[in-house]
Amino acid sequence: MAGIERKIICCTAAFLAAVAVLQAQESLEEVTVSASRAPLTVHQSARMVTVLDTLQIRSAPVQSVNDLLKYAVGVDVRQRGAMGIQTDIGIRGGTFDQVAVLLNGVNVSDPQTGHLAMDLPVDLSEIDRIEILEGPAGRVYGTSSLVGAINIVTRTEGESGADLRLQGGSFGTWGGGVRANLARGRWNHQISASHGRSDGHSRNAAGGLNADWRTLKSFYQGSWSSPQADVRWHLGASAKDYGANTFYSARFDDQFEHGLKTFAAVQAETKGRVHLHPVLYWNHSTDRFELYRGDETRVPFNYHSTDVFGANLGGWTSWALGRTAFGAELRREQVASTTLGEPLAQPRAIRGTQRSYDRGLGRTHLSLYLEHNVILRWFTASAGVAAIRNSWGNQPFRLYPGADLSVRIGARWKAYASWNTSLRQPTFTELYYSVGGHAADKYLRPERIQAFELGIKYLRPGISAVASIYRHQGTDMIDWIKDLSEGEDALWVSVNHTQVNTLGEEFSLRVQPGVLLGRDAFFLRSFNAGYAHIDQDKALEPGLQSAYALEYLRNKLVLQADLQLLEPLSLNLAYSWLDRVGSYEAFEGGESRGQRAYEPYSLLDARLTWEARRFRLFLEGSNLLNISYYDHGNIPQPGIRVQAGVLVRIR
Repeated sequence: MAGIERKIICCTAAFLAAVAVLQAQESLEEVTVSASRAPLTVHQSARMVTVLDTLQIRSAPVQSVNDLLKYAVGVDVRQRGAMGIQTDIGIRGGTFDQVAVLLNGVNVSDPQTGHLAMDLPVDLSEIDRIEILEGPAGRVYGTSSLVGAINIVTRTEGESGADLRLQGGSFGTWGGGVRANLARGRWNHQISASHGRSDGHSRNAAGGLNADWRTLKSFYQGSWSSPQADVRWHLGASAKDYGANTFYSARFDDQFEHGLKTFAAVQAETKGRVHLHPVLYWNHSTDRFELYRGDETRVPFNYHSTDVFGANLGGWTSWALGRTAFGAELRREQVASTTLGEPLAQPRAIRGTQRSYDRGLGRTHLSLYLEHNVILRWFTASAGVAAIRNSWGNQPFRLYPGADLSVRIGARWKAYASWNTSLRQPTFTELYYSVGGHAADKYLRPERIQAFELGIKYLRPGISAVASIYRHQGTDMIDWIKDLSEGEDALWVSVNHTQVNTLGEEFSLRVQPGVLLGRDAFFLRSFNAGYAHIDQDKALEPGLQSAYALEYLRNKLVLQADLQLLEPLSLNLAYSWLDRVGSYEAFEGGESRGQRAYEPYSLLDARLTWEARRFRLFLEGSNLLNISYYDHGNIPQPGIRVQAGVLVRIR
């Protein structure tokens, strides 16, 4: 099928059909979301925020946050390992390093590399909702939110109880988890733990496992509420060991990686006329990369230890002219490594080894912000500015303003417009990773972007529809590129692209026939569809290859149907079609076969769920069409995968 024909079909389907899970149900219009510094509901917000709610999370045929995000039309999910073992998440043509990731509103983005940003301590079953803010969010989230942000909100129960979960399936995959909640008056405590493992879907040339994985997660969250203030805190850990087969180089098919992350945060909010919101957090991670699995005699392992300390003090107040927010954030990022940073005067011993961290780097980020919101029955306007300074490179304070406007036209229509700016500091990897065929530039400049967006939304009981168009103007965009004319020994070099402009359109529709027709029970509970298209004006010169910035989803179509087969039995079907710009150097049998363009591909997933008061059973299949496809060059994704499991509730 010709490209123009595909595009026409996708547009037609998006307008006439009913985005995968893109719009929340009407009840979510009153959910408070993190699209501004002051709390606003989805209905009040002047920016469009995608909210994936509990029902959508529970019914989708997925086992990880990463897989769930595939059904959000503006999100690009590029898998390396199956079931979320390693995934790069982009928004609207941006890269994985350009998206801020938050856990309960706390920034957990990884300054070492965005490859590890989704190593979260919570399972999908513990999540209440996921908020996706598309477009620059500098004045809301500061640095790292260049093209958007993803806020993962965990759920708490109003009564004491426990859940037990077991599951297993293809490729020797199995796992389980337990969660317990204790609610007593003003106090609430919740603790969970889970474990998973798999043999993986591929083997190395010697016939050994090279895509196997093991995970261990634990999470505790607590809260205390009073008429004067609410206090919340969390502690979490995520450990992963996984075969990285050809994740970072197609020439080596037995790579391996071990990662451990810990998270700690405490936050509060007062309830007086002026709401104060202090936050303290610490994120710590260690990572070990092995080019030859288990064999350090051939190539030394890479070790990294990263710490992020943050302190925020924000506040907001409502008065006659609207709602004003203000505050400051101090964030310290530092790394100790065998490869990243400048030489250390005093090397640090690496626990459990005979080696030392002999390189390192630290930088301090300070941001000040001021925002004002005018909220009327038919109109919302939000404008603000962030003043941001980073100690790296002695950067001075720079201002990043933004403004959002929405107008409600009658009871069902809402038009909105926005202009926002943001920046992103290079990761430690982009600045210093100069091993294994890479040559980093420690003098990279921060990325900057400004974005314009126009959109319209239609909402009535049973139907919601959204159409939007946006333009991103990026300056000094960071990428890794390779000059193919230099032959097989050509290096990947980190560079700043002077200017990269993106023009995109998104369309989505959600239909709930039972709500629309006023019937309590209906065979088709919901039908969602979405289409996104992107064009960039930057193309590489012949003979150059881009690793990330200039590879993007040109077209994405998602369709999803949620069917009620019997009162306790439901079926969720999800179809997606993806068309990516870019190419990669193909390898077969360790030999280069030249450049190969990414081919469009289709995926079909399904999930059967039997829901009862005390338990839930599920059976799901992924890639039911058994399509051979690549999200990253030379890393084939699994064919058909089947999973089954049970969740038991104790109350």
